[in-house]
Amino acid sequence: MSIVIPAPVTAPQIIQVAEQHRRLVFFGTPAFAVPSLRKLHASGWDIAAVITAPDKPVGRKKILTHSPMHTVALELNIPVLTPQKLRDESFRSALAAYNPTACIVVAYGKIIPDEALKIPHLGFINVHPSLLPAYRGPSPIQTAILDGCASTGVSIMKLDALMDHGPILATTSWQIP
Repeated sequence: MSIVIPAPVTAPQIIQVAEQHRRLVFFGTPAFAVPSLRKLHASGWDIAAVITAPDKPVGRKKILTHSPMHTVALELNIPVLTPQKLRDESFRSALAAYNPTACIVVAYGKIIPDEALKIPHLGFINVHPSLLPAYRGPSPIQTAILDGCASTGVSIMKLDALMDHGPILATTSWQIP
């Protein structure tokens, strides 16, 4: 299937094309990402696959344990990929085979390589828990609280090859209690 996307792409155009084709691949790892996956799934989006971190040893007995995202994906009967390296050709081939309209990233924990960013028709959309450009990086919520911020928010952005960088498509803010 070929999807025609005008350039430059605006947020309403991304939403319009995505809603017509509705095929997503979701990247996430911790419990923080679970509500986003559940909401997309409940809203009828075709989640072709979930990409999450590989199982990790947990506890004194070092029992290999799924990430929270992996566990929920299995519960929702969504295929799961746990690549060690995103630069591997086998991973890129697997991602391309899903033919995603877009990839959604929520707290995945790894930088997506440029070769993978080019695979989905609409690119990668990242949900970042801060009002960018403030608080880029791995702990934006904690840092905003430690800095005594009165408010924070969420930024929805299109990913590019840099960390927490790319055009911001939407933001919402709220007061920190």
